[in-house]
Amino acid sequence: MTARPPAGPATTSPDRAGPNTAVATPAGPGEAKRRSVLRDADFRKLWAGMTVSRLGSSVAAVTTPLIAVQVLDASAFTVSLLTAAAWLPWLLIGLPAGAWIDRVARRPVMLVSDLVSAALVISVPVAAWAGALTMVHLLAVTLLLGVATVFFSVAWAAYLPAMFDDDLVGANSALQSTESAAQVAGPAAGGLLVAAVSAVAGLVVDACSFLISAFALWRIRRAERRPAPTARASIRADIVVGARWLLRDKYLRNQTVYGAAANLWLTGINAIAVVFLVREIGVSTTTVGLLFAAVSLGGVGAASLTPRLVRRLGGARALVACKTFGGVASALIPFTRPGLGLLVFVAGMLGVAAGAIAGNVVGASFRQAYCPPALFGRVLTSMQFVNFGAIPVGAVLGGALSGPLGLRGAIMLMAIGYAASGLILVLGPLRGRRDLPTAAALTQ
Repeated sequence: MTARPPAGPATTSPDRAGPNTAVATPAGPGEAKRRSVLRDADFRKLWAGMTVSRLGSSVAAVTTPLIAVQVLDASAFTVSLLTAAAWLPWLLIGLPAGAWIDRVARRPVMLVSDLVSAALVISVPVAAWAGALTMVHLLAVTLLLGVATVFFSVAWAAYLPAMFDDDLVGANSALQSTESAAQVAGPAAGGLLVAAVSAVAGLVVDACSFLISAFALWRIRRAERRPAPTARASIRADIVVGARWLLRDKYLRNQTVYGAAANLWLTGINAIAVVFLVREIGVSTTTVGLLFAAVSLGGVGAASLTPRLVRRLGGARALVACKTFGGVASALIPFTRPGLGLLVFVAGMLGVAAGAIAGNVVGASFRQAYCPPALFGRVLTSMQFVNFGAIPVGAVLGGALSGPLGLRGAIMLMAIGYAASGLILVLGPLRGRRDLPTAAALTQ
C-alpha cells in the first residue's frame, strides 16, 4: 500500500543514492565495495530489514488496487484516488517534516514510522475478514500510511550517509541490487497470493514486512551521529533557505521541473494500469502479478548497466538519455492487446522502468555530491514537495480521464505527455554537456 524509500525507484522522483562516483566506478571495484560493506554487521541488519520491507511493499502495490477492484468493485477513478492519497502528504507536510528531521536523530523516527505503518496496514485485512471493509477505510489507511512514509523517507535520506559514509558507494550498490530483486519478486508473489488465497493476504505480508524492518533497525548497535547542536532559525525560516537555494540553482531547478511534469503523466498511467489490464485486456489477477514481475526486470538491468552507461556517455548525457527513453517507451503501453499483445505492455513498461531507474541512480548520485551537506535535507524535501506533489494530481487526472476517454485513451494521452516532458531536460542547462557539474559552492 505504500512504498519504502528505494535505493533507485522506478519513478521520476528524487531519491537518495550514493555519491557521484557510485555510477562512474568500474564494475570490479564496485563489486569489491559491495562485498566490503556487507561485512558490516549493522549494515547487514539495515539491508536485511529494508529488503524484506521492500518485498512486502512490492506485493502490496499489486494487491491493494486488486482489493479495490475485486472486493470493493471500485471504479477506475476511485482506484486512482488510492495513489493520490498515498502521495498527498508530501504536499501537506513534506517541507516541515524535512526541516524538523534535520534537527533530530533519524533512527527513532524510522522505528515509529514502521510500527505505525504495520498497525495501519493490518487493519485492512482485519476489517475485510470481519466483512466491514469499505473504500473510505482503504483510502484513510492509504493517506495515513503516506504520512508515515514521508517521515520515514526523509529520515532514511539522511540516516544512510550519516551512518555509513565511509563506504556509501558500496552501501547504495547493495541496496540497489536487492531493491531491484524485490521489485521482480514482489509483483509475482502478489499475483500468486491473490490466486492461492486472496488479495487481502498480500497486505498481511506487507504488515509483517514493516515489523521486520522495525526489528532490524532496533538491533543496530552503532550510535547514530546526531545533527550538530547549532543555533537554528525557525522551521519556516529553514524551509525558506532550502527552497531559495533550489530556485537559484539552474541544474536542480531544471530537474525539479522535469520531475514534476514526468510524475504527473507517469502516475496517471500507473494509477489505472491494473484496472486497464483486468477490465480492458481481460487478464487474470495472477497474470497481473507476473506481468509486473517481468516489467521489474528492467530495473535489475538498469541497476547493473548504469555505471557502464555513464562511463560511455558521461553523467549528463546518460541522465538525459535515460529519462527521455523511458518517456518514449511509454507510448507502447496503450497498444496492449490480449494474448501475445501483452508483450507490448511488458516492452513499454520495461522501457519506462529501465529509463527511470537508471536516470534516478545518476540523478540522485549527482544531487548528493552536488548539494552542500548543510542544506541537503532541506533542498531534497523542497524537490520532493514539487515532484511528489505532482503525483496525487496525476493519479486523479488519470482516473478522471478514463471516464470520457476510456482506459486506453487516458493511457495514450498520459504517455504522450510523459514522452514530451523529456524536452525539459533535452533543452535544459545540461544540453551540450558530457559530464555533470561538480559540487556547488555554499553561497546562500
